[in-house]
Amino acid sequence: MKVAVIMGSDSDFPILKPATELLKDFGIELDVIVASAHRTPDKVREYVLNAQKEGIDAFIVAAGAAAHLAGVVASFTVAPVIGVPINATPMNGMDALLSTVQMPSGIPVATMAVNGAKNAAIFAAEIFAVKDENIRKKLTEYREKMKADVAKKSERVKAQL
Repeated sequence: MKVAVIMGSDSDFPILKPATELLKDFGIELDVIVASAHRTPDKVREYVLNAQKEGIDAFIVAAGAAAHLAGVVASFTVAPVIGVPINATPMNGMDALLSTVQMPSGIPVATMAVNGAKNAAIFAAEIFAVKDENIRKKLTEYREKMKADVAKKSERVKAQL
């Protein structure tokens, strides 16, 4: 299983880095590129059209402002596209959220929260876990660790009373 992580600008990478690390932890291969729907549309088109040959099974696509990168990617593929709106303007990511979530019927983009790259990685892993027992096991372990972390935090709070 392989995910392409496409970002509109290198300034988006700090938001996406935890997602790339999580994908690796789940044993999912990835390819990461910077490409703009508006400044390098030919690069986006070529990359997405060649993605299946390169073994790409899903896309995580992040952009800020009113960039329509995830929608452009979705227009060139039937593979799952997971959009991550980035908070990059005075609108606090609302412009990116709306441009990502408001897709026309027939060209869906699964849209995460503003700056929700980590959930995008988890969602991609969940898609793959339908057929991959190893990824399913790692997701289950990840959730169990989250439960244990919450329990530890609860105990730390109680200890302060």
